[in-house]
Amino acid sequence: MSSFLLSCGGTGGHISPGIALAEGLVSRGHEVTLLISQKKVDARLIEKYPHLNFQRIPGSGLGWNPVVFLRCVVTQTKGFLASWGIVRRKRPDCVLGFGGFTSAPVAVAAWMRGVPVALHEANRVPGRAVRLVGRIARRVYLPPGVLLSAAKPAAVRHAGLPVRKEILRHPAEQARLNLGLHPHGKVLVILGGSQGASALNDWVRRELSALLADGVQIYCVTGMGKDVPETIEATSRNGAPVRAIFVPFSDRMAELISAADLVVSRAGAGTIAELVRCNTPAILVPFPHAADDHQRANAAYFEQQGGGLVIEQSFIASLRAEVSDLIFNDWLLTRFRGNLQRMDRANSLDLMLDDLEQLAAGRRNGPTVSRSPQPAT
Repeated sequence: MSSFLLSCGGTGGHISPGIALAEGLVSRGHEVTLLISQKKVDARLIEKYPHLNFQRIPGSGLGWNPVVFLRCVVTQTKGFLASWGIVRRKRPDCVLGFGGFTSAPVAVAAWMRGVPVALHEANRVPGRAVRLVGRIARRVYLPPGVLLSAAKPAAVRHAGLPVRKEILRHPAEQARLNLGLHPHGKVLVILGGSQGASALNDWVRRELSALLADGVQIYCVTGMGKDVPETIEATSRNGAPVRAIFVPFSDRMAELISAADLVVSRAGAGTIAELVRCNTPAILVPFPHAADDHQRANAAYFEQQGGGLVIEQSFIASLRAEVSDLIFNDWLLTRFRGNLQRMDRANSLDLMLDDLEQLAAGRRNGPTVSRSPQPAT
């Protein structure tokens, strides 16, 4: 049995693959601790997984506003000291970071204590944390076709995002009933990621009457703190009952995506991986201010592979016409689903599990090396 630390806090796009990998490692008999941030969204996302061991560490994202920058320096310093203590106590055989502000302190602390470091980058543009610590990592898992100049070529493995085991395609009618929707007709799901997307929320509110009149039911995940739960009953112009449901958060993503004929979403790597796994076409609206513009790169690849369409937020006024054209085009939806099935053939989880076991076994069989003097604890 090996011991692993997985750093995956900050967003659903980091926590979800961390959970997927942790469950895979635990099923193989290993000991796993997941390090998450102190954000409220982290606490909400882990509620369904009491069988896993989570530990919260300090940290916050980098920004150039003086207050944000100072907060980042202070909290990241605290995060490093906390990480050092955890690595010292847990004595892991391997540490893996999924990017974000919780990854760098843990990776550096592990490297200084001679523990193998692995990194996973889900986006098609590697983030700041992965670029920063990539040079000290013994493994860097990148999406197919993506390169990282900071990483040693021998360390790179190409693997997609590990998806949680419960993310599977459900029968659409039953999924709709479970979510409180009518079982028949067209369903449009709006997703803004774990923190919501105000632009998408505002768009669906503006277009709600027209969409319901067309017979399109709506299920919108608005984001924590952005709205209150609400259900709206209506009748389409053809006389069919339709419903619009707004919720701030959902931990039933497999049912939700399976219930949809079409999803309108931001272009986070985690959401895209779940769309692929559930074979649900989407229109992606990349967040224009995402770090390094990574959502635009994610969306472009999704469109190139035939999973759906991309609309820039600056052209959101044209989104309803695109939704109407696509959601009633069963031939094109079927074609997109076929492309998504092809995209889902690779099993990233098993590849990573096998590789990480080898990396951890090498640690157990080799000497422990300290990279620098140990700070006082």
